[in-house]
Amino acid sequence: MLRVALVCNLAILLIPPIAAARKKPAAMRFTATAFSVYGTTAKGNWTKAGTAAADPSIIPLGSKVRVTGAGPYSGVYVVTDTGPKVAGRMIDLFIPSAAEAKAFGRKKVRVEILTAGDNVKNLPETTPNVPEHQLAPAIKP
Repeated sequence: MLRVALVCNLAILLIPPIAAARKKPAAMRFTATAFSVYGTTAKGNWTKAGTAAADPSIIPLGSKVRVTGAGPYSGVYVVTDTGPKVAGRMIDLFIPSAAEAKAFGRKKVRVEILTAGDNVKNLPETTPNVPEHQLAPAIKP
């Protein structure tokens, strides 16, 4: 009888953490802006479609994220850059056209971390490029 009670208590203690680990990652609210400057990112990669900048204390460098609420720029991005104005819940999306980046302005978006990065600077990103079918429609090559 004692063995049954012990097993039941262990099951009660262990089931919630297991269920929590399986939950879909929650989307966080962010303010999005856009940039169009080509150059080397904090990770050491060249900016390209699917690149984003974020605060590494919120979203680790190298993370693959899904951005929604950004209109035609909603899609999957890899966070490979940081910036002095990208602090807290801000995300800066790379848009190749300077005019489109300026017209983007500021938008309230939702960001979901699909895979967390290694958060190491100056080490080229090893996360695979974002497949073209997952890129935001407005920035597809």
